[in-house]
Amino acid sequence: MLENYLPVLIFIVVALLVGVVPLAMGFLLAPNKPDSEKLSPYECGFEAFEDARMKFDVRYYLVAILFILFDLEIAFLFPWAVVLDEIGMPGFLAMVVFLGILVIGFIYEWMKGALEWE
Repeated sequence: MLENYLPVLIFIVVALLVGVVPLAMGFLLAPNKPDSEKLSPYECGFEAFEDARMKFDVRYYLVAILFILFDLEIAFLFPWAVVLDEIGMPGFLAMVVFLGILVIGFIYEWMKGALEWE
């Protein structure tokens, strides 16, 4: 029974080696000669004038979440389109309901002004 898992174990070991060996080789073989210029913060030739951990507007995150939501919608549409002949009318109606809910959510977000970038 356990011999069935041998290919999985080999795959995990090879994946770890492919990830760890190049990192270790780069760490061990790369030249390391730090100086003050190399270690200084660099921002387009100017000294940093602001903290790198500045706060972003909430709308940025809202747009990102909406992008992920509608991107996932497309991810559901492709497999559905492939098997549409096999699932027939019930599958078609289920996707119409799914798309209807997403359109209602999109209209709601649009009316609330979540898609306006100021």
